[in-house]
Amino acid sequence: MSGNEFRFFLSCDINLPLTYRIEKLEGKLPTPKISESDNVDSTSEERKAELYVESTLYIDGAPFGLPMRTRLEKGGPSYCWNELITLSTKYRDLTANSQLAFTVWDVSCEKGEGLIGGATIHLFNMKKQLKTGKHKLRLWIGKEADGSINTTTPGKVPKEERGELERLEKLVNKYERGQIQRIDWLDRLAFKAMDKIKEAESSRGGSSHLYVVVDFCSFEHRVVFQESGANFLLPSPIASTNELVIVYDPEVGKVNPSEHKQLKLARSLNRGIIDRDLKPSSTERKSIQRILKYPPTRNLSGDERQMLWKFRFSLMSEKRALTKFLRCVEWSDVQEAKQALELMHKWESIDLCDALELLSPVFESEEVRAYAVSVLEKADDEELQCYLLQLVQALRFERSDKSRLSHFLVQRSLRNVELASFLRWFVAVELHDPAYAKRFYCTYEILEESMLKLGAGASEDEDGYKLWQSLVRQTELTAQLCSIMRDVRNVRGGTQKKIEKLRHLLSGLLSELTYFDEPIRSPLAPGTLITGIIPSESSIFKSALHPLRLAFRTANGGSCKIIFKKGDDLRQDQLVVQMVSLMDRLLKLENLDLHLTPYRVLATGHDEGMLEFIPSKPLAQIISEHRSIVSYLQKFHPDENGPFGITSTCLETFIKSCAGYSVITYILGIGDRHLDNLLLRDDGRLFHVDFGFILGRDPKPFPPPMKLCKEMVEAMGGAESQYYTRFKSYCCEAYNILRKSSNLILNLFHLMAGSNIPDIASDPEKGILKLQEKFRLDLDDEEAIHFFQDLINESVSALFPQMVETIHRWAQYWR
Repeated sequence: MSGNEFRFFLSCDINLPLTYRIEKLEGKLPTPKISESDNVDSTSEERKAELYVESTLYIDGAPFGLPMRTRLEKGGPSYCWNELITLSTKYRDLTANSQLAFTVWDVSCEKGEGLIGGATIHLFNMKKQLKTGKHKLRLWIGKEADGSINTTTPGKVPKEERGELERLEKLVNKYERGQIQRIDWLDRLAFKAMDKIKEAESSRGGSSHLYVVVDFCSFEHRVVFQESGANFLLPSPIASTNELVIVYDPEVGKVNPSEHKQLKLARSLNRGIIDRDLKPSSTERKSIQRILKYPPTRNLSGDERQMLWKFRFSLMSEKRALTKFLRCVEWSDVQEAKQALELMHKWESIDLCDALELLSPVFESEEVRAYAVSVLEKADDEELQCYLLQLVQALRFERSDKSRLSHFLVQRSLRNVELASFLRWFVAVELHDPAYAKRFYCTYEILEESMLKLGAGASEDEDGYKLWQSLVRQTELTAQLCSIMRDVRNVRGGTQKKIEKLRHLLSGLLSELTYFDEPIRSPLAPGTLITGIIPSESSIFKSALHPLRLAFRTANGGSCKIIFKKGDDLRQDQLVVQMVSLMDRLLKLENLDLHLTPYRVLATGHDEGMLEFIPSKPLAQIISEHRSIVSYLQKFHPDENGPFGITSTCLETFIKSCAGYSVITYILGIGDRHLDNLLLRDDGRLFHVDFGFILGRDPKPFPPPMKLCKEMVEAMGGAESQYYTRFKSYCCEAYNILRKSSNLILNLFHLMAGSNIPDIASDPEKGILKLQEKFRLDLDDEEAIHFFQDLINESVSALFPQMVETIHRWAQYWR
């Protein structure tokens, strides 16, 4: 039983005026009857109906107060008033037999007012609960709404006449009131199916009935009818049936006063002198060490919080303990908060990973967040750039628009043009979020003002104004590319005709894009200056969105290729590639280079962006043209004496990259893998693209735990070869290295909790817990190796014919 069932309001306690919204009229108006006396000319032009709705409150069958009228509406065929009506009557004045009567009138008739129809609705249901949300009332054509106790114009459709649409609308009403659980992916499918049903109904000619849609005010809890002054605690007769009786308990969810008093005494300022000399026992020390190993997503119990507070002084030399200690503080207690902040500044300086945790939504104290920023100031530009995307997202959790974090990001960007360029883009993309647009715009303004104030010498040969203009020109370039895409998409014919149109535009009407007036910093790599597009080397990909593949000249005489997409949200791809890049860095710090390909991705809007083009081929094309991966690699790196006729260096590169991406795609829960989004470079590097499904989501049923296809295993010599054994050892080594940095990765995803990235926004808490589960933090390194080897063995056995149902299902995944 949920806690909601214990909480409700009594109608006699609500001293608010009765409020409801008259939304619209649905259905087709009856054709007006034309009398012989009417002017003939008036029939030559169709009459436009002018409607209004009159509503009257009836209490116990008698009208109560004056009728209320909406404005006139002549918008036809859809009449939408969307008008809020507030009566002088209050909820506490209502009785169990209160009704609202709605009558629709047409004033376009020449003689008096034309009656369309009326409907009546009871304000309380059979269980004496106040009706809330939207209600669709069927009008009785040609009848004025009747508010008597036994009304002749009930708006509720009789059960025997209810169709599929009425049933669905009732469920949608419950969904909007929060009475049906929201499951994002399932809801989207359901609403699509409902739209099809509605279209089918309308194509059949629809219903001949008219409906008026009314939206009643909702409250935090259900409202139950109770007469003013009635004794609520009347003893109820004992039911003869085994019926469940729900009893209201006003203390549910409240703080236990005795426990609260004990907590206050344990944390009083006077105890500070005693606590200073307290040392944990060996058992308590073990408990504290266990707590310090908890992932940042885990909440502490009351006893654990109490223990950390008790031994706070002895823990000050343990830097890992600070974030756990700050989670124990009762921030609403001014004295306790003051004491905690004093200790924080005396604590052993924390690592950058823990500073990121202090910027999560869990910590609201401005002083704590400012302390986290002071730790970030010690990071170099390269490391800061690794976390910049998350730090911009963390601005959502700040207490003010001009926060310490905002100023820090701007100040560091003034010293590094790459940071400035990425910060500007990351902030600009978030301006589409209505809830936080003002905050991100404030940071954008601070960056612009600060950069314009920079004098000459801000960088080698640019002053602040020129530097800012070079960044603004990136936006102008993306706007022109969007325009080109629109023109190219409108071209009828195949991909070749679209490519010809693209090259024609670049050489003719948009020739200024061939040679820029001034070099522009590449949005993907701001350290590179691009001077124009090479039309002959630019092309279009053969896909639904027709992405552009553009070749740019660079200032140093070279060239670079980028992919520009419009109509696709690249923010999720940007996040995944950033995590691949970060994991690549973490592995290399442990002297393990797995030859990953963290190509650059930049979302320049909520439905557009750029990707670095890496010369490569999909495995599907390679298998089609060369029959196997080995045959393809033999073409570029032949060696008669090498394994499988290719150089050992090339094979080693292939094995390492396969291992790296197998581990990373497992940890991040990358879904929808097939041979078209696994790409192979000439030097043997395999890499993944297209990350539309992450954190365990997958459009295909029964995905295997590891995204390892049969062709990859065969290229290593099969599941029994020494090269496959080497692949497994690289996987296990990489997995244990990344497990050591699990807190960092979890903290970065926690900072993304408020973002609009689809697979995180749908359920941030669930997504982060799924990610945490993949690290298996309950295992030591040796156990983790056995666990990961078993995962690989399961996935590989699924690729080859075996008479096991689950394995058969996994085998279907790659087809």
